[in-house]
Amino acid sequence: MNLNDVQLFLIITETLSLSQAAKRLDISPMAVSRRLAGLEGELGIRLIQRTTRSVSLTPEGAEFIPYAKTLVEAAESAKASFSPDAKGASGLLRITAPSGFGRRQILPLIPLLLAGNPALKIDLQLNEEVVDIVGRGIDVAIRIAKLKDSNLIARKIVDNPRILCASPDYIKQVGVPDTLNDLTHHNCLRLTSVLQWTFEQEGQSTSISVDGRFSSGNVESVRELCMQGIGLAQLTLWDVKKEIEEGTLIEVKLQDARPQDLSVWALFPTTRHLPQRVTVFIEALKASLIK
Repeated sequence: MNLNDVQLFLIITETLSLSQAAKRLDISPMAVSRRLAGLEGELGIRLIQRTTRSVSLTPEGAEFIPYAKTLVEAAESAKASFSPDAKGASGLLRITAPSGFGRRQILPLIPLLLAGNPALKIDLQLNEEVVDIVGRGIDVAIRIAKLKDSNLIARKIVDNPRILCASPDYIKQVGVPDTLNDLTHHNCLRLTSVLQWTFEQEGQSTSISVDGRFSSGNVESVRELCMQGIGLAQLTLWDVKKEIEEGTLIEVKLQDARPQDLSVWALFPTTRHLPQRVTVFIEALKASLIK
């Protein structure tokens, strides 16, 4: 199997355009089409559905992506490992992460990673959506949630329990809730997509609907309003660790329940071969979180 044609297939999946793939490789669209057809013939499957206006992945094409990435990345790593000029990780590292966690915990690592790995490039995508990392060619997704069953490979990086918190001013003015039921009397600041807060109570998981006068699609906004004394918030440890250490937020502990435990997870399309760039990033992130 020609690795150049496999790389061509991956470029087509990124651009979803034969002409754009041709421009990136500086070859003709006809050459792209001919080489793609050759790869499909060798595999005995149709990878890309072509029309006069667009291209799209077939189910077999989507399934082939992680194998294609493994082949190309293994070749790149072999070259990097045995090159006399090899210096650290190389290639394009594509990461997706929640916006709040990404800005606070991942962005500070980028300068160090780039400085220590001169041949490395990084594309960091911060959003609250759960993206298709296989279809978008993402190397690693950082997620902070209860993981659903999938074909992805998950690796736990660090514990990240939820924390109920409020500002000193809010507690002084409104008081501290003692039980779950007390939360109904407080202004609960929540993420727009989180209609319920989950707690552990007597060994069982329980969720309660919360209401308040403010909600937002991102963690930073909820944290900021909480710091200004507008209400209570339930965020994760790494969202508020700095503020709690500084005293601008105070952890609120209920007598009859505690917030649900979560973790920071790294998700990969496959572990058949993790590129050095992924391993370097995961090690740097884990080291920064457990120090």
